[in-house]
Amino acid sequence: MLTGELHSQSLPYLHLHDKVYQALQLMNDNHVTHLPIVEGEKYIGLVSEEDLMQADNDNSPLEELQQSFSGISVKTNEHFLKALQIAAENGLSVVPLVNDENELTGTVVYNDLLKYASGFMSLNEPGALIVLEIPSNQYSFNEISKLVETNDAQITQLNTSNDIESGMMQVTIRINKPEVSDIIATFQRYDYNVKYFFGEELYTNELRSNYDNLMNYLRI
Repeated sequence: MLTGELHSQSLPYLHLHDKVYQALQLMNDNHVTHLPIVEGEKYIGLVSEEDLMQADNDNSPLEELQQSFSGISVKTNEHFLKALQIAAENGLSVVPLVNDENELTGTVVYNDLLKYASGFMSLNEPGALIVLEIPSNQYSFNEISKLVETNDAQITQLNTSNDIESGMMQVTIRINKPEVSDIIATFQRYDYNVKYFFGEELYTNELRSNYDNLMNYLRI
């Protein structure tokens, strides 16, 4: 989904002639800590509640704070995960959306981005989450997928992250079945390090503990 396709709550825009106290009131009324500033249809920047609170005079026009405006924005033809990344990295409650002419076409709030991300990752669907830790040079999507499918399950989402210093990769897998003890056993049988997992089994921790104890016993 592109950011231009997002449907979010309607937020007011600020203008350079607006007063500091007016901007603070609008933020309070809309439960956000950032609002975009426009001149005509052109996007000028993003002002934060923190910047406004540091103003010497509540009656000052926003134009006097222009040096503290952030130019952060996301194009409407970018994937919505880009907006989520920008919001998370910069601590934004609101992400401005602009077109190629730098015209403000809308805004999306951080909480709505999280909801879109939840739907994108099928977190509201029945299933389980498995996190593997493996050496980066041993990662094979085909093998991981095959091991899951041998247990009559499918991967609905897979994400990877690398630790450059250790050379290890963390593989997070979303599975379309909630009971995954058989899948966990398969991964462990093929020497995969199952870092942790979340399913509907009541004996999740006990299973892992018993397996580790067994492996330690066999190594004696």
